[in-house]
This record gives sequence, C-alpha cells and structure tokens, in this order.
Amino acid sequence: MKIRTITAGINLSCPVFTSAIRRAARFDIRAQETFVRRGYQVQSIRVSTQPWPEYTSRFSRARILDVIGTIEELGKAYGVSFINIGTTAVPEQIGLLPGMIARTVNISASATIGGVKTGIVYKAARAAADAMIEISRRTERGYGNFRFAAIANCPPDIPFYPAGYHRGTDCFSIGLECGDLVARAFARVRTLPEAKENLAGICRKEFGQVASIGSRLARTGGFRFQGVDLSIAPSLSRDQSLARAYERLGLGKFGAAGTLAVSSLITDVLRALKIKKCGYSGLMLPVLEDRGLARRFGQGFYGVTSLLAFSSVCGTGLDCVPLPGNIRREKLYAILLDVAALAVKLDKPLSARLLPVPGKKAGDRTDFRSPYLVDCRIPDIK
Repeated sequence: MKIRTITAGINLSCPVFTSAIRRAARFDIRAQETFVRRGYQVQSIRVSTQPWPEYTSRFSRARILDVIGTIEELGKAYGVSFINIGTTAVPEQIGLLPGMIARTVNISASATIGGVKTGIVYKAARAAADAMIEISRRTERGYGNFRFAAIANCPPDIPFYPAGYHRGTDCFSIGLECGDLVARAFARVRTLPEAKENLAGICRKEFGQVASIGSRLARTGGFRFQGVDLSIAPSLSRDQSLARAYERLGLGKFGAAGTLAVSSLITDVLRALKIKKCGYSGLMLPVLEDRGLARRFGQGFYGVTSLLAFSSVCGTGLDCVPLPGNIRREKLYAILLDVAALAVKLDKPLSARLLPVPGKKAGDRTDFRSPYLVDCRIPDIK
C-alpha cells in the first residue's frame, strides 16, 4: 500500500495568497516526511482551495487566467505536486475551465452537475459536456481532461483529484493506492465470505495505522485532520490489478456476472470500518489506471453502462474512461445526466472523468504517453 496523496485544504484571499499556499506546502512536506519515516511511499502532495469563483469574482476573464497561472507557479515553487481550484455549477464559469486547463499543467478543477439538495443541474451538465469537448481539442491528445471532472453530490475535501475542493478551516485528508490489499485478501481463498473476512482484517490494520498517524499530525501541524479516503484505488502494477484480483475468485472475467457482487462486498467492508473517513471511501474503478481494467474494457467485457451499474454499489462513478474523439456533445451530456441521476437517487458521491481522444475512433487504441495511464482500445459508445 502507498500513500497516493496528502492533500491540504485552504482558503485563498486574492491577491494575497502566497502565504497560504506556502503554509499548506510546508505542512504537506512535514506530513510526507512523517509518513516516509514510518516506511510509507508518498506519491504526491497536493493543495485544494475553496471554489475559485469565490476569490476571482471581481476579475476579468483574462485576469482570472493570470491568477490561476500564478497559483500554479506558486505551487511549483513550494514543492506541491498538484493544486485543485475547486468547482462551480455556473455554466458561464464552467466555460472558462477549458482555458484554465489548456494554460496549466498541474491545475485541476470540476463542474458540479447535481446533488441531493439541488437535484440534477441540467445547465451545468450541458456546460460540462461542452467543456470536455473543448478541452479535448485544446490539449495534446485530449489529455487535459485527466484534470477535469463533472461531479455530483461530492463533499468537500476529497483528497483525490479532480473532484477535490475545500470548505471550512484549514484541514488535510489522505488518499491511498491500495489495490494490493485486495489482491492479497483474494489470493487463495475458496469462498466470498472468506475473501470478505480477509479484506476486512487487512484494511482494519492498514487503514487504522494511516489514520493514527494522521491524527497525530493534526495535533502539532495546525491543520485539522479530515480523515482517510478509504477508497480502494488501484495501481499500474500488473500484480496489483483489481481486475486480476476479482478474477482470482473464480467468477469469470472482470465485467461478467459476479463483478457487481464482488464490488458490493468490497464496499461493505469499507463502510463497516471504524476509522475516520472522508471523500468517496468506496471502490475506484478507473479504467486507464489499472492494467487489468483497461484490458477487459478494451476487450468489451464491460463498458460505460456496466461501470454505472457497478457504481450503484461501490463508488466514484466513471473514471478515466476513453471515448472516441468525435463523440457528440449530446451523448456526453446524456452520460453525465446518468451519473448525476444515480448520485442524487442514491445520495452518494459520484464523478465523471471522461477522455474523448481527438483523432481516434472506436476500435483505435489510446496513445496518451502518460506516466499515470495505460492505453487500451476505445469502445463504441451506443
């Protein structure tokens, strides 16, 4: 298991935001050093802010782009891996996000398309679909959409990007990369109850240790501990693939009958843990961040509709899903409506990080050349 991210949440007051970013970066670095001393590998340290319109509302469009660029440069200067500037549900503001994503490298953002209190925000969903198309056109290979998502019913201070945004006092949260725990729990088991018991014991121990360290950091670091996002996030390692772990249970290929049941089993384990949790705290199935998931997706064992069905019992929604570059806006809009409807109906946090690949059609392979993604065949979206 690795620490995928330590994410500090702060409030910015523009134009005086240098000290806030510096303070958050220093906390992140101290926290990283603490975990490293305890034997953990920490992949990234991040900062999330309150929604960006709250500290840029009095500026022109051009000035807003300059401010976001300055925030990115400050993050780089202080050693922060990535910065998330938060979310908006206002269509005109969503329309600014492609320019921000195209201009930056380490900035993430999102569009809120629904929640239990608001229901589906139809205009925001349509603007988010437009933004995805525009980002795919304005960034190399459409890779900018890796840093943009449509979110529904998502709470503040999710440590994973691009869904994160901050609310309240300064805090921090922790996200993990822990597909290896599932692989370990599901190895050489004979029944699903045995797999569930193994996973519960492993997660209780491993997540509990991380939460204990987080609580101690909060007592001395000046940042409130929001919790650990208990989501099972996979690795690019073949041995730690969630798809491969599922298939060890003898129910067939990932995506076939039984996949939803195993996903529900994992989520039940996470929900029962008596650990300070935050964020999604569910199962992540990011297609292009797991070699086994990407392979089965490319082979057609599951698709967008299947992922939505799995999300009804696990979490995250649609993550790192490659799509044909010529996908119609109306089709993207329809997919986002389904994600928002499920999040509202089930009162759970879901997001959609969709990657239309310019110049690629159904049946072609992606070619992102990214250290964070593997490639696979692009499906035909009906």
